[in-house]
Amino acid sequence: MYKLLLCWRYLRTRYIALASIISVTLGVATMIVVNSVMAGFSHEMQDRLHSILSDLVFEAHGLEGFPDPEWQMQELRNVAGDAIEGMTPTVTVPAMLSFQYGGNWITRPVQLVGIDERTQQDAGDFGKYLQHPENRAAMSFLLRESGYDTRSSLGGNAGHEREVMRAAGWNHRRQRVQWQRQLIEAGMLDDEGLPPHPFAEGAEGDQATAAPKARDVDPFAAREQQQNVFDPLREQHTGLVLGIALATYRDREGEDRFLVMPGDDVRLTFPTAGTPPRAVDDVFTIVDLYESKMSEYDSTLVFVPLAKLQELRGMVDPSSGQRYATSIQIKLKPGADGDAVRDKLRAAFPPEQFAISTWRDKQGALLAAVQMETAILNVLLFMIIAVAGFGILAIFFMIVVEKTRDIGILKSLGASGRGIMGIFLGYGLSLGAVGAGVGMVMGLLFVWNINGIAHLLSLITGTEVFDPSIYYFYQIPTIVSPWTVSWIVVGAMAIAVLASVLPARRAASLHPVEALRYE
Repeated sequence: MYKLLLCWRYLRTRYIALASIISVTLGVATMIVVNSVMAGFSHEMQDRLHSILSDLVFEAHGLEGFPDPEWQMQELRNVAGDAIEGMTPTVTVPAMLSFQYGGNWITRPVQLVGIDERTQQDAGDFGKYLQHPENRAAMSFLLRESGYDTRSSLGGNAGHEREVMRAAGWNHRRQRVQWQRQLIEAGMLDDEGLPPHPFAEGAEGDQATAAPKARDVDPFAAREQQQNVFDPLREQHTGLVLGIALATYRDREGEDRFLVMPGDDVRLTFPTAGTPPRAVDDVFTIVDLYESKMSEYDSTLVFVPLAKLQELRGMVDPSSGQRYATSIQIKLKPGADGDAVRDKLRAAFPPEQFAISTWRDKQGALLAAVQMETAILNVLLFMIIAVAGFGILAIFFMIVVEKTRDIGILKSLGASGRGIMGIFLGYGLSLGAVGAGVGMVMGLLFVWNINGIAHLLSLITGTEVFDPSIYYFYQIPTIVSPWTVSWIVVGAMAIAVLASVLPARRAASLHPVEALRYE
């Protein structure tokens, strides 16, 4: 009992120990905040990486792909059907995107992805990153009349306002076509409404847009051809979903400006599936924008209907009608072990023809970098608590020297060396418990109010602390893990106890006669 009373007395009266308590408190609070933010960041990043890549990816090694994806999907179900929830075939090829802006052609390299709008949602979360509510509910490559989001659906009211998107859709398309026709009448554009293709003269685009020349027109079929003329005021080309970073640029004031919008036409140039491949191109109409807030995706990905891309690339057997695909996206049932299913499929399909990997395998370098960053931060922050431990060590040695006479009296009254040692160990545990407990409360309160604190700091400093245009997210993401909080608190208390071991051993080894000789 006397040990507890002495620990409590020292805790209340030895204000020099307050410095150690503050160090432990700040260390624990900082580690909880950092780990919660990093966990939230990692979770959100993985969720968005996972939105494009399904749980498993079954793909060919070359751009020519593999035949009959429906048969391949049936074979996949025969091998691992109990673990598979949904699948969809895709075709992915490099391409060049070209469009006109301000009288000039803009050309950018992209990754062109052909998707099946009926089954794409069965294998991933592609739809939730689109800008039209109806497309998020049920994807369609048809241009919507209007109703596109003026703020990103990911950020809600926190997203930046995009007033120009109010006119996106058929309203924008009609205005653009009318303006183009005025330029055609003025002789500034050709009859197609598009300047010549930048890569080749006379490149054949969408044949439906070509205005027939008078000498090529059969006079007896003039009426029929007139009825087949493509009217952009009422018709669209094949639909296309464009990564939002490809459609925008940032001005000097830091605001996003749109180069193209839903309703505009663009041209894609890409290789065929033949050997050797040749370049083909076609005109597409933007029907929606894709925004995941992952620059790797938003600045490179373009989505078109799978069937159209297969036809343009020559991935349809003319005799049998059999189609080809370059990959199959596989979504697993909840609780299924992706690595185990991957290994089972790898054993069933020849590796020289197919590559089978999980989405983590494909993003392994990025995920490992985030994990390594978190580990290094934990080591550096834990050194703050270690510094507090050295402070406890120094303070306890001072207490032993100062209380030598008291230790001698206790020993002469019958206190054992183990009892004396227990006093100092208990005192160290008390310092660690108080510091870790207060730090835990402070850290959790900070995490729960972190976005409000960031907003307050922005108002005070006049500078946005967390700029959504720089980071992936509109709010600071946090996830509090009870296990992480537990090991931080226990670790801090362990350091405090370990720091008190040497002073406690020295106090326990004092002989009562030597301690009282000069008293």
